[in-house]
Amino acid sequence: GRTSTGGALTVVGDVRLNNVPVDPTSMEFRKRIAFVAQDDSLMVSATPRECIRFSAKLRLDRSTPDEEIENLTTHMLDDLGLENAADTIVGGELLKGISGGERKRTSVGVELITKPNMVFLDEPTSGLDSFSAVQLCNVLGKVAKSGASVM
Repeated sequence: GRTSTGGALTVVGDVRLNNVPVDPTSMEFRKRIAFVAQDDSLMVSATPRECIRFSAKLRLDRSTPDEEIENLTTHMLDDLGLENAADTIVGGELLKGISGGERKRTSVGVELITKPNMVFLDEPTSGLDSFSAVQLCNVLGKVAKSGASVM
């Protein structure tokens, strides 16, 4: 972090999960946590389906069969309300694609595909219209009801 005068802060402490110290650099710990940044960082030439599938292939156990990855991807797209945009390119400033709300939900799906215990989101509704913001909040509510912590 930084102070208001631009100086760096040093933070000291330990990370605990259920009051048990954990190593935040361990892969086991990192698999249990998801972070969705405020600004989307999706491949502009890929579709939401491809983005979520790619994340699953990279981050799920290597022994996960392709058929299961496809099923998880399809269910994630349905849960996020992305079935109609699933095969449209994400796009960007120079390439028309899915809407801002669909981009944000795709970013959330890229993280949720690993079924994390904790999800951190940086201003998840920033820049979204009211309809897209409500859709995203509904998705996050379902995630919380499933037992994950959403912050």
